[in-house]
Amino acid sequence: MTRIETTACPLPGTLAAAAGPPAPGACAKPLNACDVLISIGDVPYAWDIVSDSLAWGANAADVLAVTDAEAFATGRAFARLMAPDTGTTRFDAVMRSGGTDSGDGVPFSVQYAIVPPGHQGDPLWVEDVGRWFAGSRGEPARVHGVVRVITERRAREERLAYLSRFDDLTGEMNRWHMTEILAATVEETVRYRASCGFLLLAIDNVGRINEAYGYEVADDVIAAVAKRLRARMRAGDHLGRYSGNKFGIILKQCTPDDIKIAAERLLAGVRDGVVQTKAGPVAVTASVGGVNVPRHARSVHDVLSRSKEALEIAQSKRWGSFHGYQPNVERDALRRASVRTSDEIITALNDRRVRIAFEPVVHTDTRVPAFHECLMRIRRSDGGLIAAGEVVPIAERLGLIRLLDHRVLELLLDEMKRTPAFCASVNVSPASTSDVDWWEALNAGLRGHPEIARRLVIEITETAAIKDIDETRGFVARSKDLGCRVAIDDFGAGYTSFRNLRKLGVDIVKIDGAFVQNITRSEDDRAFVQTFLDLAHRLGLETVAEWVQDEEGAALLASWGCEYLQGRLIGLGQVDPPWLGAAPCEVAAG
Repeated sequence: MTRIETTACPLPGTLAAAAGPPAPGACAKPLNACDVLISIGDVPYAWDIVSDSLAWGANAADVLAVTDAEAFATGRAFARLMAPDTGTTRFDAVMRSGGTDSGDGVPFSVQYAIVPPGHQGDPLWVEDVGRWFAGSRGEPARVHGVVRVITERRAREERLAYLSRFDDLTGEMNRWHMTEILAATVEETVRYRASCGFLLLAIDNVGRINEAYGYEVADDVIAAVAKRLRARMRAGDHLGRYSGNKFGIILKQCTPDDIKIAAERLLAGVRDGVVQTKAGPVAVTASVGGVNVPRHARSVHDVLSRSKEALEIAQSKRWGSFHGYQPNVERDALRRASVRTSDEIITALNDRRVRIAFEPVVHTDTRVPAFHECLMRIRRSDGGLIAAGEVVPIAERLGLIRLLDHRVLELLLDEMKRTPAFCASVNVSPASTSDVDWWEALNAGLRGHPEIARRLVIEITETAAIKDIDETRGFVARSKDLGCRVAIDDFGAGYTSFRNLRKLGVDIVKIDGAFVQNITRSEDDRAFVQTFLDLAHRLGLETVAEWVQDEEGAALLASWGCEYLQGRLIGLGQVDPPWLGAAPCEVAAG
């Protein structure tokens, strides 16, 4: 029986120098390098390649789980422990390294798996690090190295590698890996003039599932939908989780007609029976948007953006439906206009070309300005003005409205500081009502000039107010705590009940101009405005009629007790302050 050669330390030298001088009274015994390696679970070895003998550290059998000494007494014997699919071995790393030993040895590092005799379970992964030294003819002759078991580390690394490409919940590709496959598929399709498709599928109503059952149940639904989609897909197609409740499906060799057929098949699979979850059965539907390559998209960006657009159209029409992307001239023109307007907004903010237009709101009986509504204008580089109506909808959609609101407030506060008698109102978008920066700007402006608050009216639209009555109540209370008054703008455009109007605690209500402009000709509009004015007065609210067009309409409003008028008859907004040389307004009674 071959005896395995073990030694306390097969590698020459000690760590005495590294240990430093001994402390006073301490033992000056040098620290053995082999003892250190053994203490941390590393196995040192020396391999004489010529004789093929292996000398191991004393802990080799314990660390490598090998009880039979012959199993690793020679290089060939140790090689037989290698797992079949181990890849590169120590022999490969040393004998095929291609390096040249200049006297200090040639370093190598390799990872491989071994299966000790009688070992149950997965192979042991080890990291083998060392140097080989050349013989007289320059070929590898001996090796000094250290072996460390890294099975757990290898498992963690493999897990991380898996998660970098696959979704943990569904087991399908994650967004990054799916996009990578999509890019290769699009490139191949365009190059070979073929046709493929991409579907973006969204599980409907996941938000309500989260609210009703919790996130764990929603995860069960998402995982179940992934399995149903996989079961209905063709071989060669790819499935990936695009985001929380969305999946991307790459359909190879797929015509526009095939895309629709595939989408209907997948939708049927999703809604085929309820999903069994921890909380019980849950009914599920999904909506799909699709795009054909290269017919309607020739890049990954186009594929993703247009499939998302198609999905939004499908969801807006009916949940559980499919919509294939089709070019739309009007939509594309609107998108280009949005891009231009976005550029205009950013450039105007940077160039400080945002202006205020002052539109008077007058007392009905005296026609003396009570305050001026400050409306945003953007001066173009050519000197022309862009009205708020052209900018605000796009700015809200692109998330730029907060920047505009902040700048308008800044300009308004500066004007109110310069003109002590100036009373004004300013519109605040829903995005700014909870914006910390906007509130900080208002607080900072009032901090040194508290008298400004009693001259300032803050306007919020009715449609914004009814989205969250409680949040709007908080906004109104906070504004009034600062000393400002609050108005509801465009009342009648939404569906606020008078009970909610009373609950909000506002001071002024502005009647939507759509009901005012035709009161001399429309009996329905007259009935609405007259009834509203009566109820508003009963609630103790002041009223403003917008879009007043003529004296006949103004006379009707006066007879019904409307306190303030605004509109074409009174005067539209102008950038130059209209009060230059005259008193700007008188403070509205409140």
